[in-house]
Amino acid sequence: MIKVEHKDNVAIITLDRANRRNALGSAMVEDLERRFAELDRETSVGAIVLTGAQPSFCAGSDLKELGTMNLAEMAEHEAITAAIARKITFLNTPVIAAVEGHAFGGGFILACSCDLIVTSAAARWNLAEVPNGWLPPWGLQALVSRVGPVVAKRLTFGHELLSGADVFRLGLADYVIDEGKSLEEAMRIAGLIAGMPQPAVASTKQFFAPLVAGTSEALDASANRVFIDNCKHDRAMATLARFGAKA
Repeated sequence: MIKVEHKDNVAIITLDRANRRNALGSAMVEDLERRFAELDRETSVGAIVLTGAQPSFCAGSDLKELGTMNLAEMAEHEAITAAIARKITFLNTPVIAAVEGHAFGGGFILACSCDLIVTSAAARWNLAEVPNGWLPPWGLQALVSRVGPVVAKRLTFGHELLSGADVFRLGLADYVIDEGKSLEEAMRIAGLIAGMPQPAVASTKQFFAPLVAGTSEALDASANRVFIDNCKHDRAMATLARFGAKA
């Protein structure tokens, strides 16, 4: 479910679960952590591009899988995903998200957790958790770091389906490009950064990491507790039961 390619000194990680719009199931999340760690240790890799197999970047958590879990299992799954997303900030190697199609829920936040975001203008962005009945269980610090708390709260309500052009105007995405060109543009930018002295690039990431991460670990722990409490309520239980029945 994870494909890794190398092009010169840039590595490309592709979420390759197209039949589920690259939803973040447990196996994919664990593999993603391993691939990030391996590539960060490779001295020949100067930058990483994270993308998704068509038709999506990532549709978020795998609700079919979540729907089969009890509350304790759900909490653990989301905590593991949260930790992996936080680790991106602390890698020495820059990670650039190339977004086409859908960036929903956890996919939205996964992109926010990357160092840079390239989105196609036609991509669709949405945080669907609140309409489903729960607070997003991780990654809101990454969103706040990009757009500030007021806009982050607006986006978390999830009442707007935004285009890539919209999120670029909000300052969420760093670059906007024509549809189908996000990977090409992300590779171009990754190549520029990968060609710079690696110690200086790593030092830049390390310097800004605590400023970007803030209190993300504590906030993720708090959000996870609220998420589980929310999932005890009727609307959330109905959502999970509906998706669990499709598993």
